[in-house]
Amino acid sequence: MHLLAAAQAHKEELSGLYHTLHRCPGTGFDLSETLGVVHEELLRLGYAPKPCGKAGLAAEIRGAKPGKVFLLRADMDGLPIPEETGLDFAAENDHMHACGHDLHTTMLLGAAKLLKAHADELCGTVKLMFQPAEEILAGAKDMIEHGVLEEPAPDAALMIHVMAGMPFPAGTAIVSGPGVSAPAADYFEIRIQGKGCHGSSPHTGVDPITAGAHLVTALQVLHARELAITDRAALTIGTFQAGSAANVIPDTAVLGGTLRAFDEDVRLYLKKRLTEITEVTASAFRAKATVTFDAGCPTLLNDTALSAEVTAYLKTLLGTEKAFSVPELEARFGAAGTKTSGSEDFAYVSHRVPSIMLALAAGHPEHGYTHPLHHPQVQFDESVLPVGAAVYAGTAMDWLSNHTN
Repeated sequence: MHLLAAAQAHKEELSGLYHTLHRCPGTGFDLSETLGVVHEELLRLGYAPKPCGKAGLAAEIRGAKPGKVFLLRADMDGLPIPEETGLDFAAENDHMHACGHDLHTTMLLGAAKLLKAHADELCGTVKLMFQPAEEILAGAKDMIEHGVLEEPAPDAALMIHVMAGMPFPAGTAIVSGPGVSAPAADYFEIRIQGKGCHGSSPHTGVDPITAGAHLVTALQVLHARELAITDRAALTIGTFQAGSAANVIPDTAVLGGTLRAFDEDVRLYLKKRLTEITEVTASAFRAKATVTFDAGCPTLLNDTALSAEVTAYLKTLLGTEKAFSVPELEARFGAAGTKTSGSEDFAYVSHRVPSIMLALAAGHPEHGYTHPLHHPQVQFDESVLPVGAAVYAGTAMDWLSNHTN
């Protein structure tokens, strides 16, 4: 039976699994319910899942024929967003799978089933990586530090990300072109130390809110006046916390943000200038400020050969009108841009193993899928679940078959 048809035969089972995962989202490394579902399903399918790091799971299947190792990765974490979809399987724990990671997990479990059924055709080993904490860009690094890329070491790797609101039929696969497809990212915190006082006597204190407000404006100049027109970068202040009473100037203000860049030199320059501007701006208002960089990830690199190979595999699996490379889309439809502005911690894998990232269209705007990722009302077309399962399994099987030597 054709792999896609075999996956379609399990679509009801996949939908049920997806609903179960969607109801119990966790965030970061706190994924106890999700891990329980994934672990139980892998055991049911005949795998021996192994804990990997703080909250990851790894499993593998060795084919009947010897060969190389192909890694398939799915992220499992949700976001701290109360769900507003109105779905009858919506989460009720003030978290939400608003980025589609529950679909990724379901697809990889579906692929695990397909791979078991076709183990006698498999040349080599497929390694399954169920990863936590992608949203905080920490899970892949943690799993790598705990050996997910060892014993056996993968020779190639693939990740899928579903996309809602794409103007393509659901189940259309878009393969990244060679090179960087997602920017490096750095989370940072700025702590401004002032001197608290009564709101009626501001001259007796040092106002960290005023310093912070001027800092937010000053940092926007970095992109406008210190980067070349060809540089792509984004600096965002996402939180600004200070004070608890309207008539009190607080002691401190804390700002949180992210920095993203496609070039490592630009990334380092922006981190340096962010620190310098923060310190001198705070000083101008008699305050002191410190910058702390926290979690982050490098750029995501797509292997040239793997990009071409996976594009060819998927045209055979899905049809020529349902599989494209990004360069093909640009040439054929004039689609602009070969990169996503969202960072992805699969980047850590891509710097160790030849890797490829692909997008899977999961909801056309004309069919009501109008909300973007991370929106409390975003929904996804469940018909893509068997497609994703077949893409995961089929890509691994084809690549291993074509690299037996």
